[in-house]
Amino acid sequence: MNTVKRILGVAKNGPEIKLIISSEKLEKRVALLEDSYLEEYSIERDSERNIVSGIFKGKVRNIEHGLKAMFVDIGFEKNAFLHFWDAMPAALDHSVEAVQRGGHRAAPKKKISAKDIPSIYPVGSEVIVQVTKGPIGNKGPRVTSNISMAGRYMVLMPFNDQCGVSRKIEDPKERARLRKILTELSLPEGMGVIIRTAGEGQRARFFVRDLNILLDQWNQIETAMKEKPAASTLMLEPDLIARTVRDLLTENITAVYIDDLKEAERMKDLVEPISKRARKLIHHYNGPKPIFDHFGVQQQIDHAFLRQVWLPCGGYIVIDETEAMITVDVNTGRNKGNKDMEKTLLQTNLEAADEIARQLRLRNIGGLIVADFIDMKSRKDQQAVYQRMRDRLKRDKARTHILPISSLGLMEMTRQRAQESLASSHYTHCTYCSGKGVIKSVMTMSVELQRLLHTLMKRHQDEVHEFKVTVHPELLQRLRNEDDELLADIQRRYAATLSFRSDPTLHVEKFIIQNALTNQELVG
Repeated sequence: MNTVKRILGVAKNGPEIKLIISSEKLEKRVALLEDSYLEEYSIERDSERNIVSGIFKGKVRNIEHGLKAMFVDIGFEKNAFLHFWDAMPAALDHSVEAVQRGGHRAAPKKKISAKDIPSIYPVGSEVIVQVTKGPIGNKGPRVTSNISMAGRYMVLMPFNDQCGVSRKIEDPKERARLRKILTELSLPEGMGVIIRTAGEGQRARFFVRDLNILLDQWNQIETAMKEKPAASTLMLEPDLIARTVRDLLTENITAVYIDDLKEAERMKDLVEPISKRARKLIHHYNGPKPIFDHFGVQQQIDHAFLRQVWLPCGGYIVIDETEAMITVDVNTGRNKGNKDMEKTLLQTNLEAADEIARQLRLRNIGGLIVADFIDMKSRKDQQAVYQRMRDRLKRDKARTHILPISSLGLMEMTRQRAQESLASSHYTHCTYCSGKGVIKSVMTMSVELQRLLHTLMKRHQDEVHEFKVTVHPELLQRLRNEDDELLADIQRRYAATLSFRSDPTLHVEKFIIQNALTNQELVG
């Protein structure tokens, strides 16, 4: 039906983009599908507060000159980390084109350097900060004094009078139109705004309305700044569903389905002042199957989060998340291709670049990432894979930096890590393997047991002649079937007897050796 509509000219060209929202008591999930293919996935749990982009009134607790940083109490168990550079007025990011308002340059301001920060913010002083990176592991949140508040079409910077337009808007005529709109906005003294990518093609009145909403929010924050004590929350980002309305419910969306009637009505109320068209796209799903199963989302999530992810061509990538970095290994797998091996390798690497960029978004993994692509002799092919990765990363909301493929076939990149990855927040270390992901083999345990038996039987040769050994059933099976002669030799050597019993509750890497007469445990 959608294909027919496009042919008749009553539907937009391009992929069919749907938002699928599962709203449960403990957890809310949002999936963005492009032609039924999962491209973005977000999750939020009621027990986990999202403090990233939250604004706080903090108090400087101590200054570490060696680290060039301050530790700020914002009301959490661990103090926030504020680097001196993050306490200085920031220039616009390279992804934003600066726009001069009023046709003249602003009056020059006194430059502040890192060495000035300790005198500006001494221990005990109050500072308004915004969280840029949530607590990860045993580290507290990271904050900045450069406050920015995101609206639907623009970002307000209350302490920075610079203005700009996102460089992701590439059409020169559209950029010129947005620059004109920006210069005509009525902004309070000392404040600046950046027009977001979502502002492309929007009418001037939408920017005026967006700015007024942001200014109202800032007025509320200013009131809270005066009334609340230090180490207090001034503003938190809205919940996942409200953020979805603000950031994802754009003109490109063709339909929204949510399985909670109250939340569906709330979404309609949130979006109605912005777009009556978008309000009509929101539908309450009340089918017999879970909403993620009905739209084929759950199966894609299950497959996407495996360690090994298959590519359409038959190749696959292997993703390993470690403390130091994320590693991605690309393999041809079942893709034997045709006689032209170079084309086969290029095809596999191009598909791998697509999937790696997608996986970074879905898994929310960041930090240092190293991708080991299949070696390609042609420099042109290497450049094609590098460019494909750059193109696919453009839709990523997190900041990324990528380097060309090295002579070793490695592509290095960094991705902004604002929160824990989905794997870190959804899984806990296995208590059985202590988080290693592997356990010792039965043969290894047999070797270690026999080694300890030699030590103990030699040490207690005069006083202990009967030993009782408790092991895991799998180890006992090996001892009886494969190592029985070795154990008999040990008994003859030390003129002692060994009796074995199995205990299924015992860890496979553990065993207990006791004096059979007194039940006293013997340790090496």
